[in-house]
Parts: sequence; C-alpha cells; structure tokens
Amino acid sequence: MPGFSAQVGPVSFRAACPDCRGRFELTAGALRLAIGASRRTTFYSFTCPECGSSVRKPAGERIVELLTGGGVRTLRLHSTL
Repeated sequence: MPGFSAQVGPVSFRAACPDCRGRFELTAGALRLAIGASRRTTFYSFTCPECGSSVRKPAGERIVELLTGGGVRTLRLHSTL
C-alpha cells in the first residue's frame, strides 16, 4: 500500500477589533479561550495587533470547537459555590 503524508501549516483564525475595526488573522498562540459554566462565562480573547486593545468576545459551542481543534490554549473556569 502506498503511504500518505500531509503537511499542515500553522492554523490561523480571522478576527476583528471592535475598537479600531481592523481585520486580521491570528495564530492559535495569539488567542486564549476561557470555558465557563455558562454561555455568559465562555469567551475568547486576544490583543489587537493593530491598536493594542484587549478584545474579549463570547464563544458559542462551534467557536469553542474550532479554537480547541486549532490548538488555542484553553482555561476552564470553575464556579464557586
């Protein structure tokens, strides 16, 4: 049987900054994902490469799946009772 190998380049994600309205691509290392107990506490964040603003956006199930699959570092938030 013939062998098969594929080289995959680094994953990049399209993002936009709400402050400067810049649009760009970020590598997995530039993003952080926080998974909380609810939709309100699940988000991803990054620093805008154009204006330096800290950006935080909500992350639904599909975004969580894409980011974790792309190697984005994930922090699981625990609720305090």
